[in-house]
Amino acid sequence: MTDSLFIGGADEDGSGTPNTAQEMLLKVANRHGLVAGATGTGKTVTLQILAQGFSDAGVPVFCADVKGDLSGICVPGSASHKLHDKLVARANLIGLEDFGYGAAPTIFWDVFGENGHPIRATISEMGPLLLSRLMGLTDAQEGVLNIAFEYADDNGLLLLDLKDLRKLLVHLSQKEVRDEISQEYGNVAAASLGAVQRNLLMLEREGAEHFFGEPALQLEDLMRSTQDGRGYVNVLDATKLINSPKLYSTFLLWLLSELFERLPEVGDPDKPKLVFFFDEAHLLFNDAPPALMQKIEQVVRLIRSKGVGVFFVTQNPRDLPENVLAQLGNRMQHALRAYTPAERKGVRAAAQSFRENPAFDTEEVITQLGTGEALVSTLNTKSAPSVVQRTMIRPPSSRLGPATPAERAIVQKDSPFAGKYEEVIDRESAYEILEEKEAEAAEQAEKLAAKEEKAKAALAKKKTRAKSTKSRRQTPLEAAGKQAARTATREFTRYILRGILGGMKR
Repeated sequence: MTDSLFIGGADEDGSGTPNTAQEMLLKVANRHGLVAGATGTGKTVTLQILAQGFSDAGVPVFCADVKGDLSGICVPGSASHKLHDKLVARANLIGLEDFGYGAAPTIFWDVFGENGHPIRATISEMGPLLLSRLMGLTDAQEGVLNIAFEYADDNGLLLLDLKDLRKLLVHLSQKEVRDEISQEYGNVAAASLGAVQRNLLMLEREGAEHFFGEPALQLEDLMRSTQDGRGYVNVLDATKLINSPKLYSTFLLWLLSELFERLPEVGDPDKPKLVFFFDEAHLLFNDAPPALMQKIEQVVRLIRSKGVGVFFVTQNPRDLPENVLAQLGNRMQHALRAYTPAERKGVRAAAQSFRENPAFDTEEVITQLGTGEALVSTLNTKSAPSVVQRTMIRPPSSRLGPATPAERAIVQKDSPFAGKYEEVIDRESAYEILEEKEAEAAEQAEKLAAKEEKAKAALAKKKTRAKSTKSRRQTPLEAAGKQAARTATREFTRYILRGILGGMKR
């Protein structure tokens, strides 16, 4: 093991030969870094040699493979490679005497579970702030989502996957529930709630349901080392994920945030506990609201004390905010193009970020660098930036290019986490609890409805009997007629009796 990483050779004495070693001290690698340059200038190879260098030094690495060619780090280079002679010549030119081919211990991850172990997080771990950014919510809609999370916490509702969140939003959309929580937590407008539900549907269509759920990633699994002391290189296959840029950047930010919140303080260790490479870093800051920008800046500023080094990989340093750039102590600047006034301004800004070297014009050299060359400035033992040097980057020991599907399959089979994350776990959470409550409520409502129906039937029967009784009663006219008939009968009877009696007297 060594206390520094060999990056390449610099022509420090002006001899025309890049024979002065350019190294990065492991002790200051947690002071973060930047790898920048236009497309095709060699950023990915620089990332590859840094990742393998950290691994050889016993430092675990996490990096995203956006184009697919970083996967070659799991396979040793070969003398049969078409660039073999050039790689050997470059190694000899920069004084890399022990150059040889070898692979880095690699673990592949994939949010979609296709080209690596599935990597998941729960809705609760992601939190309302990152979810709001992921769904592109307004401030009012984010407020509704915060209320939903608070309601879930207060009522013991675990939010693990998207169906849990969807069910919770449906539950809150019920008028009686919405009225109740509006009194306790604040107003929940039906329109804002509906907008959150629509954005959640769009998130599902982007494939986010693969990311949310259990088993959730255990951070210690990203910080493993092999038995011979080398750190594992965790490669996130992002060839598909990058098509959903918000999901890609939010996932990586969530991972950084989790590392920041869970890891203990270690100060300045002799070497980092983990190095995190954030490729396509500009996606992290696109349309980020102020609250999220503050969180990003806080994490970048303070996570170094947890022993984590963060390296941003992007085309132009101007893609990153000034407050973040100021935290990046180790810098590798590949060539930039300057065809437009805006591009020339970017080149000037990149040049001014280095400690000036009197031997050359930094701004001019940035546009003249060849593929595999970079302007390099690293921190010294006093954590001060070194004078910038024009550096020829060392050749990689692992394959320059992607691994084949068969080679990746072998790595997957031998992974220490084979079978650990593949099977989805769906334990009782908000969805099941709310489904049960709704079933109980429906059952109670059904019983109440049956009771009311029975009461209505009894009332109807009573009314029918009363009506039947009423129909059997005589009407006043009928009673008068019967009374008249009885009276006439009595009078007739009296008349007959008088007649009979009169006849008897005579």
